[in-house]
Amino acid sequence: MKVTAVIPSGGIGKRINSSLPKQYIQIKGKELIAYTLQIFNASIHVDEIVIAAAPEYFELLSDIKSKYGFNKIIKVVSGGKDRQDSVYNALSSISAHSEDLIVVHDAARPILPASVLENAIATAKKHGAVVSAIKASDTLLKGNQTVESYLDRNDIYYVQTPQVFKFGLLHEAMKKANLENFIGTDESMLVHNYGHKVVIVDGSPINIKVTNNEDLEIIKLLL
Repeated sequence: MKVTAVIPSGGIGKRINSSLPKQYIQIKGKELIAYTLQIFNASIHVDEIVIAAAPEYFELLSDIKSKYGFNKIIKVVSGGKDRQDSVYNALSSISAHSEDLIVVHDAARPILPASVLENAIATAKKHGAVVSAIKASDTLLKGNQTVESYLDRNDIYYVQTPQVFKFGLLHEAMKKANLENFIGTDESMLVHNYGHKVVIVDGSPINIKVTNNEDLEIIKLLL
C-alpha cells in the first residue's frame, strides 16, 4: 500500500499582510511550507509528496526541494480555482491503486506532530476515511452582534488536517462532487457527501493553520 501526501498550496493569503502567499513567507530564514514538507519527507509512513500550487511558484518550490533535500517530492502540479480543484489535479496526476492512501494536509499547518500523522494513516488503513479534529473546549454561541443561543460543545469538533482516504474512495467522491457542482471546504466533506463514513481521530492544539497575522505570530513563537 502506497501512501501519497498531497499538499494543496494554491492559497493567496488575503488576510496576511504580505506580498507573498502565507505558505511562502520565511520564518527564521525558512519558508513556512518547508516546515510542513519536512514533516512528510521525514516520515517513514509516507512514500511520496505531490504539491498543487500556482505556476508562478513552481521555481520557488523547486528551489525549496533542492535546498532542503526533499527527495520524496515527485510532482508539483497546477492548483485549481479552489482547494477542491487543486486536490483533484494532484490526484489526477499520480498513478495509484484504489487501496493506496492519500494524505491531504494544509501547506500552512507547519507544526504537525508525527504521532498525529501516524495515527491518522493507521486508522485510514482500517476504515478508509479519516479526519483529524480536536474537541471544542470553549463555550460556543450563535449570534450576530448579540447572543441568539448557545451550542452544546460535547458534539462539536474543530476540523484540522491531515485527512486520509483510500485513493479510490476520495477520487470517486471528488468526481461525484464535480458532477453535482458540490463545493466542500475540505475533503472529509466531499467523502461524507459521497455517503461514506468518516472516522474522527485526535488532532493537536499546536497543529495550527496560519490564516491571519495573529496566527503567524503564534507560529513564529512555536517554531
